[in-house]
Amino acid sequence: MSLLEVPVRRWSVCSLAVLASCAPARLERTSPVAAVPAVRAAAPAPARLAPGIEPGGEDPRIHEIVGAVSAARLERDLRTLVAFGTRHTMSDTLSRTRGIGAARRYLFAEFGRISAACGGCLQVQYVADVVKGDPKSRIRQDTRVVNVVAIQRGRTDPNRHVIMQAHYDSRVTDVLDARSEAPGANDDGSGTVALLEAARVLSRYPSDATLVYAALAGEEQGLLGGEILARHAKTRGWEVAGVLNNDIIGNIEGSTGVVENTTARVFAPGIPPTADAAELRRFLSYAGELDTPSRQLARYVERTARRYIPNFAVRIVYRLDRFGRGGDHTPMFLAGFPAVRITETHENYTRQHQNLRVEKGIRYGDVIGGVNFPYLATMTGLNAAALAELGWAPPAPRNVTIRGAVLPSTTLRWDAVGAPDLAGYRVYWRLPTEPTWTQARWVGNRTEVTLENITIDNFFFGVAAVDREGHESLVVFPQPGR
Repeated sequence: MSLLEVPVRRWSVCSLAVLASCAPARLERTSPVAAVPAVRAAAPAPARLAPGIEPGGEDPRIHEIVGAVSAARLERDLRTLVAFGTRHTMSDTLSRTRGIGAARRYLFAEFGRISAACGGCLQVQYVADVVKGDPKSRIRQDTRVVNVVAIQRGRTDPNRHVIMQAHYDSRVTDVLDARSEAPGANDDGSGTVALLEAARVLSRYPSDATLVYAALAGEEQGLLGGEILARHAKTRGWEVAGVLNNDIIGNIEGSTGVVENTTARVFAPGIPPTADAAELRRFLSYAGELDTPSRQLARYVERTARRYIPNFAVRIVYRLDRFGRGGDHTPMFLAGFPAVRITETHENYTRQHQNLRVEKGIRYGDVIGGVNFPYLATMTGLNAAALAELGWAPPAPRNVTIRGAVLPSTTLRWDAVGAPDLAGYRVYWRLPTEPTWTQARWVGNRTEVTLENITIDNFFFGVAAVDREGHESLVVFPQPGR
């Protein structure tokens, strides 16, 4: 949707309902994307290393997670969602077979079945608010907007949350048309079924941080579900390590005629509009606009793809979203959380926000035939791998500072991370023209390091915490120190 169309509204808080849920998922790809292999038993945990020894780079369990994603299960779930006819936010909520009410009950029940399979490892709940109607907005009458959220509690750091989200509502050409057929297969049924499949896979594995799988409503009416979840997280004091918003992730045929299945885009916002004058001066003097937490999260996803998704590349786009458009990561970003949008590289605009029809030989509409399920399995595997990495990693270092002006060397300092399985820290640097981290040094379990003959003027720097199994936090860009 357009950022310019987000309505101003007043909120009336609704109630929560709580239950339980959890279950499996993975892929491989050549060109076109290869078939998905059978689910295998989870690999044993990697051996723990002695403190001070640099951990290895890959965890075989994450390869297993990626390999467990099932294109067949994704297709089954998507056919169920599409069969509800429309999932418009203001469509029928009482029918068992049609409308957004039937869709959200299906999602709630499916998360519940996943939870039952893992012994009740998921807490499944509705997170809902009433949006007050406004005749000038996309919500004309008071409407209860209901998110379906499944929470997998972390073992050692439960208040640190890693969120995967997608919107399950759909629309046609007229955003207020709640009656016409709106299959929403790719926008955003694809992201919604990826949530279910990621939960099936990751629920087999305990996580240090809490993993959240959030199916959001009201995106097409003004990013409503994202606002509701952001407010829910803020009022409950969640520490959010990252938000992966999946919106339109299953198509490989672009409007330009290109057919390509080996890349994805990650949109990563920079300076928030809430930045005050002091922050803007700091960006001007010391840089950091390319190294906001959301952009570090995008680099994290890109690195995860290089490690665990063969023959697949992530393209980082330094922008909030597509040109003039928005998604449910926007309210999460504006709430101060690291948040990115994961989406296909080549969108097909004849399949987005369209009434079902054929004109001049062109078939319009977001139908299931426009979704490539091996590619969707790849995208789901990428999300699951990134969630596992972030969920199993220690928290990021705090109070990272840098000094070295008019000196031949650069010194970084940070506070110690209180994680029981911490192995130490890795310091990164890159040329300012390079989009991702290209150089790194393992410094062990210490909280200060001087990089001799690496001048502060020529590079950008960062620090990450690493556990004994090699899982790494987001990189933290330093602030000027004394």
